[in-house]
Amino acid sequence: MSGAPGVAARGPLRVRAVGLRRRAGAWTFALRAWLSAATARPRAALAPLTDPVTAVVSPAAWALLVLLVPALVAGWALGWVELLLVGFALTALLLICLAFVLGAHRATAELDLSRQRVVVGERANGRLVLSNAGARRAPSALVELPVGRTVAGFDVPSLAPGAVHEELFAIPTRRRAILDLGPVRAVRADPFLLLRREHRLTEARLLHVHPRTVLIEGTAAGFLRDLEGLTVRKLADNDVSFHALREYVPGDDRRFVHWKSTARTGTLMVRQFEETRRSHLLVALSTRLDDYADDDELELAVSVAGSLGAQTLREGHTLSALTSVAHLRSDHATVLLDQLSGVDYDPAAPRLSATLRRLGRDVHGASVAVLLTGSLAEPADLRRARRQLAPDVRVIVVRSQVGADLALRPMGDLDLVTLGVLEELPTVMRRLAAP
Repeated sequence: MSGAPGVAARGPLRVRAVGLRRRAGAWTFALRAWLSAATARPRAALAPLTDPVTAVVSPAAWALLVLLVPALVAGWALGWVELLLVGFALTALLLICLAFVLGAHRATAELDLSRQRVVVGERANGRLVLSNAGARRAPSALVELPVGRTVAGFDVPSLAPGAVHEELFAIPTRRRAILDLGPVRAVRADPFLLLRREHRLTEARLLHVHPRTVLIEGTAAGFLRDLEGLTVRKLADNDVSFHALREYVPGDDRRFVHWKSTARTGTLMVRQFEETRRSHLLVALSTRLDDYADDDELELAVSVAGSLGAQTLREGHTLSALTSVAHLRSDHATVLLDQLSGVDYDPAAPRLSATLRRLGRDVHGASVAVLLTGSLAEPADLRRARRQLAPDVRVIVVRSQVGADLALRPMGDLDLVTLGVLEELPTVMRRLAAP
């Protein structure tokens, strides 16, 4: 019991220490921002002179320079032979390293990809062709090919004038992504990696790793069809899908008077129609982290979005696709899949209901809406999301839950689907299309 006051006293001290650290961090950030702004113009003016140097000299080499100059000055001024020897040794080391990076690059390169778009799990194959365009023999060199955050290195042998060297490579794609490929660069460096000189040989390319998709038989956008489009539960006075007869009211078009019924009943009767629409699918993909139990659920949801969207566009129907924070271009299946390659969690992503309230108002005339989310999405929010859409829009919620059994059940005025594997999506579509 005697130690309790001391333990309790550490609480306020810890809070105060945390506050001081945060305040110091804020001051440091503000100071760095001020220094960056104050030196922006001088740095921009000196960039043509300093960039070639800073791009070659490594931090370790700068550290050696910082040691070299004081060692020479102090050794000369104080007469310390040991310091002079250290200074001369560091100077000789840097001069030797400098010899490795001098000279012009005479190599040219050509980067050839068999495909710029692959499906996750496939290999992206390509070749790198290097040639010596100079009149003298080119020394051996290291050629680097950046692939996303990694770098592939190729040891190129010495090339005679006009000689060509070819390197084949394969890029494994374990995850959906948009990868920056290149630029290919020739690298010269010393054995100690103190100095490094790069020469760009090609421009950067993009490699799109598309999500897995499945083919869905029949249309993915419509479930009820007629001559012109989808029949919806909304009555109209002028369309092509006949529904019933009703009494004439002033203002009705006399072209739709049903004369046989009028003669039989003695009351002027007109035809009434069900409104029809062109097939228009709205796909809303949640990118909210809290809606998914793991990354596999997000991958499954993205694959469902790609499957439904690509099938809809291939069949010539209208598609509106959006994530939690933005609309996606939907003028072509390839363009849609390119964008889905880069979809990831968004820290500012709201709930689905807020997404449809903010972005759904820009979508007009949708006949079917498919909301894609993970297993942690709250049913109450799904109901709120349903209320953001017109009453005559058929709403389907597909919850990704990897490994779960396929389940389809109504939840109020929407259909709730639990999907465990992508291959079951065609089965879901057939069951939803069944009368």
